[in-house]
Amino acid sequence: MQKDAAHESNWKTAEVVFGIPFLFGIVLHFAIPFLLPRPISLAFMVFGAVFIALGIGLIILGRREFARYRQPTDPGHSTQILIKTGVFALSRNPLYVGGALLILGISLFLKMPWALGMLLISMVTCYHLLIKPEELYLQTKFGKEFQEYSDSVCRWLGHK
Repeated sequence: MQKDAAHESNWKTAEVVFGIPFLFGIVLHFAIPFLLPRPISLAFMVFGAVFIALGIGLIILGRREFARYRQPTDPGHSTQILIKTGVFALSRNPLYVGGALLILGISLFLKMPWALGMLLISMVTCYHLLIKPEELYLQTKFGKEFQEYSDSVCRWLGHK
């Protein structure tokens, strides 16, 4: 962890914020099974596969933009450039959106409604523990440039 960074803790990562509730959802799935009717089950698998692909795609595209500008993906390290190109022109947080879509897809594909429910907890936690401090860091570091970017690109997906 660096002093000039959005986070000063090693556990404040998307893997932890999305992973722990997901694992808890898996435990609940086996402790208190939730059986779905066959047609719904098939639909879950199809939509799950689509969301898995979308999530992986966003993560790859986001990481590719970080690499293109030689910036760290770890919010515990300082960033020197505000990335606004590629997938960052569609979302201020494409890696988190990609992670959420990946968990959504896995939960649907494996027909684990408990894990799906835990995704809501992950999203709220992600906002409070990861996104808010990162946005404060970027606002402090990049000022008007970040404000203009924030005013034009949505936190999750889309343009304003």
